[in-house]
Amino acid sequence: MKRTPDYIARRMIPALRALQRDARALARRHARAVRQAHPSHRDSARNLLHYLALRGGDLAGLQQDLAALGLSRLGRAEAHVMGSIEAVLETLCRLAERPPPRSRPAPERTMDIGDGDRLSAHAEALLGRAPARRSARIMVTLPSEAAERPDLVRELIAAGMNLARINCAHDGPDAWRAMAAHVRAAERRLRRPCFIYADLQGPKLRTGPIRPVGRLVEFGPRRNVWGAVVEPARVLLRPRGAPPIEPASAEAVLPVDGGLLERARVGDQLRLLDARGLRRTLTLVDREPEGVVAQAAAHVYLRDGAPCRLRRGDRAIAEGRVGPLPEVVLPLALRVGDPLVVTPEDVPGSPARYDENGALRTPASIPCTLREVFAAVRPGQPIWFDDGKIGGEIRRVFRDRFEVEITHAGPAGSKLRAEKGINLPETALRVPALTEKDRADLRVVAPWADSIGLSFVRQPRDILALVAELRRLRAPHRGIVLKIENRTAVENLPRLLLAAMRCPPVGVMLARGDLAVEVGFERLADLQEEILALCEAAHVPVIWATQVLESMAKKGLPSRAEVSDAAMSGWAECVMLNKGPHIVETVRLLDRLLRRVGAHRVKRRPILRRLALGGLSPAPAPGKRAGRRSAP
Repeated sequence: MKRTPDYIARRMIPALRALQRDARALARRHARAVRQAHPSHRDSARNLLHYLALRGGDLAGLQQDLAALGLSRLGRAEAHVMGSIEAVLETLCRLAERPPPRSRPAPERTMDIGDGDRLSAHAEALLGRAPARRSARIMVTLPSEAAERPDLVRELIAAGMNLARINCAHDGPDAWRAMAAHVRAAERRLRRPCFIYADLQGPKLRTGPIRPVGRLVEFGPRRNVWGAVVEPARVLLRPRGAPPIEPASAEAVLPVDGGLLERARVGDQLRLLDARGLRRTLTLVDREPEGVVAQAAAHVYLRDGAPCRLRRGDRAIAEGRVGPLPEVVLPLALRVGDPLVVTPEDVPGSPARYDENGALRTPASIPCTLREVFAAVRPGQPIWFDDGKIGGEIRRVFRDRFEVEITHAGPAGSKLRAEKGINLPETALRVPALTEKDRADLRVVAPWADSIGLSFVRQPRDILALVAELRRLRAPHRGIVLKIENRTAVENLPRLLLAAMRCPPVGVMLARGDLAVEVGFERLADLQEEILALCEAAHVPVIWATQVLESMAKKGLPSRAEVSDAAMSGWAECVMLNKGPHIVETVRLLDRLLRRVGAHRVKRRPILRRLALGGLSPAPAPGKRAGRRSAP
């Protein structure tokens, strides 16, 4: 039989009506969650449930038939699911010469196809008004120096920053208050609004301290390709007990006996015995307020307490010792197949030890900052360190430690340091997202922050705990941002959104760094699209985060891949940049990118403006300038 439009339409009508029934049934099944949502978000909660029903099966065949008729394929129905289904169904009924569908129940009539303002209104409540000619806001993580440099904050806002992120995992209350004060002052001076977003640290799952190998220092000259000294090493000699400093023009600081420095003159030599038993000479070249500057033409390794002698010509002027020197901590060197023991935080890590024949005596160990991990892990589960740079499999679990076999590392091995992230994607951690530190930090930031970021959220009870704490602090209307950075949060995202809708404004941060490690890098691309789609169905704004234009912020030049990624970030309502020496220029670049991309796309829907490629494109109508054709 010939596949005429009316035949295809008649065949598709039952499938569309089944989608309708499934969507309404799921909404009825979760009617309590809809009723618990804030009045401003009840229609959004219902639409989210409709979307979950729509995406509950494979629609590929249905979409193919819809496309054959030139109808909507329901591929962009997130914001208005029932309205989209009914519009398509009505058209199919007309093609099939069937009676049109009955009118919708009253609660659904508010969700029309033209209703694109809910997400915009919710985004404005959480993130502030979108700037002219771009719909995505720009959030910037304030560096520590922003507490002392109000001019930096002004430059960021002038460049296009719309939200200032204060990371409560760094700095302290005094610095946070200073940053917030600088933001408010810059707002008034520039007459540009800038919201403040305070990011709570959450349960800290990181590697702990590693035992120092000793107190020592190393410095040496710069040489050319032939090994000749191009520039000697500069060393600052300071009296023992003087306050520590970070000299800008010296490679190392050597504390020595104060009496020796008092007798020192420019041109004298300081003789040293380094850790290898070699005699080394430093030439004194200048005296500064901070100390005496010396130069070294050879590489020097010094232990704490190394003897030194000041000489002038052939005469010995004074003797002393070097120190105290800073403690040196070396990272753990790990290769594929190596064992690694994970211990509690109060047991410092240490490198592997081998006997004289190269046989392993003691495996390397690293502490973990979260004690609850030891009761939760199981043999066979994966573990990742340092944003996925090092991976392993848990082999044996004991009460106070567990053993890991390294399965992923660089070809020449990888180095693991303290304060690096740990991911356990298949481990069910039963720890609250809101820690005691977070509660203390909330008392500081709640009076002046516009929104609060909840890190490592996993369950709806995590959200309710934050809401209760904000109410206790008499700050119930602060916005809440759910940071989606682990596998459990992804699996529970619909439940998390429904719980958060009870106390808007609410948003989601797509923390792609931790998420990539948790779910696998190959899944991140499609998973971030699914999260964006779910949030659009819930009319919940999204913050696109992690490594956006990172090379630009740190080195001043973006990679091509980063520019493409930054252009895609316009799918979200906000884009987060991390700190770096070139952050002001990075904000300007992102502002230009988002304005340019926003002219051709709304969310993930393209706007078909006139092509600028020329060639075979039709000439513009008489009297109209090329490139100025506007959409009807």
